[in-house]
Amino acid sequence: MHLELSPEQAAARRLAKDFVDREIAPHVRDWDRAERVDRGIVKKLGEVGFLGLTVPEEYGGCAGDHLSYVLVTEELGRGDSSVRGIVSVSLGLVGKTIAAWGDERQKRAWLPRLTSGEAVGCFGLTEPGTGSDAGSLTTKAVRDGDCYVIDGAKTFITNGTWADVVLLFARTGGAPGHRGISAFLVPTDTPGLERREIHGKLGLRGQATAELVLQGVRVPATALLGPEGKGFSVAMSALAKGRMSVAAGCVGIAQAALDAALSHAGEREQFGKPIAGHQLVQELISDIAVDVDAARLLTWRVADLIDRGEPFVTEASKAKLFASEAAVRAANNALQAFGGYGYIDEYPVGKLLRDARVMTLYEGTSQIQKLVIGRALTGVSAF
Repeated sequence: MHLELSPEQAAARRLAKDFVDREIAPHVRDWDRAERVDRGIVKKLGEVGFLGLTVPEEYGGCAGDHLSYVLVTEELGRGDSSVRGIVSVSLGLVGKTIAAWGDERQKRAWLPRLTSGEAVGCFGLTEPGTGSDAGSLTTKAVRDGDCYVIDGAKTFITNGTWADVVLLFARTGGAPGHRGISAFLVPTDTPGLERREIHGKLGLRGQATAELVLQGVRVPATALLGPEGKGFSVAMSALAKGRMSVAAGCVGIAQAALDAALSHAGEREQFGKPIAGHQLVQELISDIAVDVDAARLLTWRVADLIDRGEPFVTEASKAKLFASEAAVRAANNALQAFGGYGYIDEYPVGKLLRDARVMTLYEGTSQIQKLVIGRALTGVSAF
């Protein structure tokens, strides 16, 4: 793997850093307290091209490679994971999946709107009764002439109350498990679709997270994304790249924890000198630094494999597993370095720890990632 960034990649990183420092950093604490990010950020993300990375220019995207996407996602994660989630879901899970699986009409209808920030997408897979076992989802889509009628519920849906389109997964056949699942593009203004925002989250408090309830939602057969019965393949292909995006966001969290710990340790004095001069504080900081570098390299490797057209699924699980757990460790170590000040939201590390904690849960828990890796190594499925 070649580690030197190209001029284009370096420029993308600088642009993202400047965007975070200008448009996100001044508002992070207020958004967290209010449990609401300013929706105007979506249009700004579109204007700088962050919602169009890797999408072909003919559909409104700005092309670019996956390492550039990772670099941008790292910086957004450093700034605010709630904002990073907007991009990871609307572009990473929805836009890229439409680009990969959609027909020409679907691409023309949705990609220019999603990449510009005119529209937002959400990913409707998780249900109240099915999380890790996505193949057991119960939402049903029944064929009725030239339409499907959808009934069911989804939960923990990022961008759920903001979205203009749901990439929705529902059971269309009688086959058990994943074989009977199909994917649909469902506009959120379709009658029968109700959205309820979820409040009181530990972290990602500014992110619009929702429950979706579908009662008699009627969509045309042309809403199918990919062939009927192939929805599980659509979902897994999206999540494989999505895990790279989550890992990159975790690198950003860990980097923010390192930056905060270094700054505080250089300023805070105890026992007659800055705490940076105490051995055990240096141990905390060095542990964070190693986690940042290791997580970053694992994540960059995934992007490199994708850009070279090589298999990457197992590597994505390794990156997501390590980076998410590393982000929790890094934020926790940074909070320890801050002492009591880390426990109040005037300082950034408490929010970093709260935001990091969910990263080990969504888009495949740490335990699911271990099973994916174990299956690849042994050839035996433990699912």
